[in-house]
Amino acid sequence: MDDAAERLRRIEEGRAILRARFGERMARTPSLADPRPRGEGPPNRHGMPREPPGQNLFAKEEWPVLEFGDQPDVPRERWRLAVDGACEAPLALRWDDLLALPQVDVTADFHCVTGWSILDLAFRGVRLEDVLALARPAAAATHLMCHGSDGYSTNLPLEEALKPDVLLVHAIEGRPVSRERGGPVRIVTPQLYAWKGAKWVSRLELMTHDRRGYWEIRGYSNTGHPWRDDRMW
Repeated sequence: MDDAAERLRRIEEGRAILRARFGERMARTPSLADPRPRGEGPPNRHGMPREPPGQNLFAKEEWPVLEFGDQPDVPRERWRLAVDGACEAPLALRWDDLLALPQVDVTADFHCVTGWSILDLAFRGVRLEDVLALARPAAAATHLMCHGSDGYSTNLPLEEALKPDVLLVHAIEGRPVSRERGGPVRIVTPQLYAWKGAKWVSRLELMTHDRRGYWEIRGYSNTGHPWRDDRMW
């Protein structure tokens, strides 16, 4: 990739364009518009239940491991992320490229559709917004399909994908993301159920229309808002 100053300039420029295009739609999403907690860390639980309806709280050390198939083994030196589809500047990132992007720390909650939540997890990674800013989504782009190395896929409208707490995570609680948790890099979507964040992420496909992913075509909600108990069709 190019030098750090130019890369940062491109991110800031692309981010401004995306916020101008999607900021209003983002503000109307349920987690930001509903008069309810947003499910995204301590600031959003003011005097309200600590977990969404139907959820049980688990301690961090009780975090279950769930996946729909085999756990791929993706060493950091072989990890690649393609960003393509409806965009002006497709990308191919390696591990070192990811670490060269602005790094952020987010404390957020993790809600699994199977009925459990873990609060206040410490995530470190790169904002998905920044990677998409570099790729320059086409004017007609509306959605993102996130693909994992295990064949998994899940869809996000761009107004959800571009939120600042949606991360390409490479560390959780100060430790590298383990293979069983989707490492070396996974997506987290704190304002949505966790299935909306692909493990072992390998491709981000920008789309000009919605297309359902692995669980969505099998009956899971297409939107996945925990505080609306939005689990199934």
